[in-house]
Amino acid sequence: MTEPREDLADRYFEAAIGLLRRVRDEESDAIGAAATAVADAVADGGRIFVFGAGHSSLPAQDVVYRAGGLALMNLLAVPGVVGVDVMPATLGSALEQVDGLAGVVLATSPVRRGDVLFVISLSGRNALPVEMAQNARALGLTVIGVTSVAYAEQTSSRHVSGTFLKDHCHIVLDSKIAVGDAVLSDDAIPAPFAPASTVVTSALMQVVVATAATDLAARGVTPPMLRSGNVDGGHEWNAQIFEQYRDRIFFRH
Repeated sequence: MTEPREDLADRYFEAAIGLLRRVRDEESDAIGAAATAVADAVADGGRIFVFGAGHSSLPAQDVVYRAGGLALMNLLAVPGVVGVDVMPATLGSALEQVDGLAGVVLATSPVRRGDVLFVISLSGRNALPVEMAQNARALGLTVIGVTSVAYAEQTSSRHVSGTFLKDHCHIVLDSKIAVGDAVLSDDAIPAPFAPASTVVTSALMQVVVATAATDLAARGVTPPMLRSGNVDGGHEWNAQIFEQYRDRIFFRH
């Protein structure tokens, strides 16, 4: 017999809140380090890029061209793996396991030494995020991994090196998500359900951006933040930001 919907809803919210509390309490040092790296890059004329494949692309997209967000966050898109926008959807998962793809993407992207790259991957075990971090680090970027360390402890790598995303990052933000992601179970439902990784990882990304903005302000550097286009003057404000930072914002090109 399944639980009442209200009880399941409460269980999901409690699970998500518990994960958010763990991240807040256990990842504060890593969050601060990531925010400092972002603030340093902004202050020094660098650029910020974010990458995620499949559903891990959602937290990446959440900080790009976002009202209340940092204008210099750029999505590093890999065709076929951004969300579930390909048919069949399983093709995106297959592309994550293709060796060499990350190197081609970086070689044809605008990244340069001194930039920051967030690589978001829940499992961190596939070739694409592992090689994205490897290659970006070799190019002189500061690499920040956003992943679940539990996967590295409880699963095997799918990369020829046997390593995980976390092994190639300067800074690692651990989302604390359990292997399998889903946080609910029910005797009448044959598989675990209700994933929480997007909730937690999006929160992690937003808090890093917010902390970087306050860090910049404390240094006397005005952070280039975007306003909502749905408030009066928002488009005009953003147009000024786009013009001022046109050489560091690539989603406008």
